[in-house]
Amino acid sequence: MAILLPLGVSVTGPAGQASAAFNPDGFDFWVDSSMGPIKNRVFRAADGNTRRVVYALDGMRARPDLSGWEVDTEVVRELTKWNMNVVMPVGGPSSFYADWLGPSNFFGLGSSGSSGSAGLSSSGSGDSGSGLLSGSAGLGKSNTYKWETFLTQDLRFALRDRLGFNPNGNAVFGLSMGGSAALTLAAYHPDQFRYAGSYSGYLNISAPGMREALRVAMLDAGGFNIDAMAPPWGPQWLRMDPFVFAPRLKANNTRLWVSAGSALPSAKDGLSFNTFNAMGLEALALANTRAFQVRMLSLGANNATYDFPAVGVHNWTYWADEVYRMIPDMSANIG
Repeated sequence: MAILLPLGVSVTGPAGQASAAFNPDGFDFWVDSSMGPIKNRVFRAADGNTRRVVYALDGMRARPDLSGWEVDTEVVRELTKWNMNVVMPVGGPSSFYADWLGPSNFFGLGSSGSSGSAGLSSSGSGDSGSGLLSGSAGLGKSNTYKWETFLTQDLRFALRDRLGFNPNGNAVFGLSMGGSAALTLAAYHPDQFRYAGSYSGYLNISAPGMREALRVAMLDAGGFNIDAMAPPWGPQWLRMDPFVFAPRLKANNTRLWVSAGSALPSAKDGLSFNTFNAMGLEALALANTRAFQVRMLSLGANNATYDFPAVGVHNWTYWADEVYRMIPDMSANIG
């Protein structure tokens, strides 16, 4: 951490090269919430079933128009082939998909911020600059983020009532911020989520230095104030820490898929600042994920698959690869 932060490396992470784009197989699904109308992208299972539902969560720089999973990967095409309905909530940069305590501001003043690009890095991802200094205020600043409530109540039952989707026994997975959130949702809403996947997640956020690292990341990824999300090491903060709530995941017998790369790049990554950034970020995610693994093992939990590839840095290419590895296990454990 001491090496990464002075060099300006943000735990929001770099984007891989975009390999996909808007997918016409999906449709926009708008749902009202306390935050206002929220856009979601829905992709129907190949066989037309409504019982098998998977939520895909984005990263720190979630953009307002499409999920990074749609823009930067092709995973949805494989998921639907496996007869799973895919739901991609859109937006929520820096939110951790949590219910915040109040609007994000600094000393009572609203901040402006960019919601970023499809990826997760301020370098090479198309951002106009630091999230703290550029962009425009919006969701989570003019109002309060309530993403957990949205995902587990508003969206869940809108999908049931309007599309006939099964509200129980679903799966949820995500990368980085979304990986941490996926485990949180499964821990506290086991009836809705019986399966959760985390790729390069920050699963030990109460570890020394992590809160301040996330503070820097959230400033960069939209100009958000972490103190509006949860005060330091209070009940709300600890509630969001997978290392702390691990006993819930064991007790729920939630089927988990947990992974992080080695932080070693492959030849296809090339030599650049983005690659160096991605290596440092993945090293941090790997340390967090290994700590979570040790915690679960110390509890005697045997409900998780851990995957630590020998090569992999913090970008979409490796996260997509992980989805493909996870799909057979996820398909066997939902619906």
